[in-house]
Amino acid sequence: MIYVKNLEDEVYLQAYRQSLANRGGDSALLDQAIEMNLLRKKRTQELETKKAEQKKASEQIGSKKKKGEDASSEMAAVQKLKEEIKGLEESFEEAKNSLDSILLQLPNKVHESVPVGKSDADNRVERTVGEKPSFAFAAKAHHEIAEAMGIVDFERASKVAGARFSFLLHWGAKLERALMNFMLDLHTDEHGYKEVIPPYLVNTESMYGTGQFPKFQEDVFHIKNFPFYLIPTAEAPMTNYYRDEMLNEEDLPQRFAAYSSCFRSEAGSYGKDTKGLIRQHQFEKVELMTFVHPDKSYEEHDRLTQNAEEVLKRLELHYRVSTLCTGDISFGAAKCYDIEVWLPGENAYREISSCSNFEDFQARRINTRFRPKGGGKPQYVHTLNGSGLAIGRTVIAVIENYQQEDGSIRVPKVLQKYLGTEILK
Repeated sequence: MIYVKNLEDEVYLQAYRQSLANRGGDSALLDQAIEMNLLRKKRTQELETKKAEQKKASEQIGSKKKKGEDASSEMAAVQKLKEEIKGLEESFEEAKNSLDSILLQLPNKVHESVPVGKSDADNRVERTVGEKPSFAFAAKAHHEIAEAMGIVDFERASKVAGARFSFLLHWGAKLERALMNFMLDLHTDEHGYKEVIPPYLVNTESMYGTGQFPKFQEDVFHIKNFPFYLIPTAEAPMTNYYRDEMLNEEDLPQRFAAYSSCFRSEAGSYGKDTKGLIRQHQFEKVELMTFVHPDKSYEEHDRLTQNAEEVLKRLELHYRVSTLCTGDISFGAAKCYDIEVWLPGENAYREISSCSNFEDFQARRINTRFRPKGGGKPQYVHTLNGSGLAIGRTVIAVIENYQQEDGSIRVPKVLQKYLGTEILK
């Protein structure tokens, strides 16, 4: 959420209008916010004036009554002022609520280093790591290999739940669990994150806090007759972990590695990625979440991204890192790096992590601040998150990159201690 005082800063507004244009939007909502803010300020001033008049008139009534004089005209004036104040208070609340509603719909201002573009075709590749594997046979897609091995069952999952669900069986389930343990061990033991298993249900306030609501309400599952939503990512509960709390500067940064199931309706994805595990209603993920000092957030952004990359490096998987352009970046992010792993069965790169810096956009929505060491006014923290990694897509990457001609799968060295074997067959 943008800082309301910035609505009166012409330099900021000029930059923000350009950011909106670069995102592919317009300034209509921003103009409404400016108008509502002016009305809110006007009503505040009018209320102060009327309340001062009311106080003065009340004092005159008291003075006249002490002297035994008639105060009926002053009493009538006070009554009229009360009615006017009531009307102004209602108008003020309407303007304030309208302003708050509009501010929740305005996206974050993108960082100046973000490339301007319209779609993912305009994203800027920052680096490519590792080599694509070569095969002496035609590489197969993960679902062909997995179904032939009997380690995934889409048909029965469709019967039990519906489309975009799966049963992982035997080595499929073991591989997913091994990846989860490997990722959590790496991030907690070597990268300094605190391991968390968060709630899988959150309330409405939490979804507004992260910026998923109001814009993306149709993308999540709502629990009927209850004020809860299934989390689309552990970002939802973890961002709200310190909601309405005041931290101390010396306690920053706070870093969490949260394992969870994630649930997405995939609204708008009809006909997309209908085969395999790529786009499921339910999937598992390890989410990296950090709360940091504003001066350190871009340093932390690079660190978090490197922590996510390390998973792929140790799995010896080829990948690339791109900076998302203004037309592809998410609603709440100021800057985002996408990590895309190479899938030989598709002959394509696929997103496996998005590492975002939200600056103070989410912190203002959730009211999470810190006290500076040397005293002074509390400041909003900066929040960052990224997948470390999406486990289902990592399963896909391992299957496709380590497939063998006989239909078996070699186990990456780093996973052999978790699986107790070198070959899955």
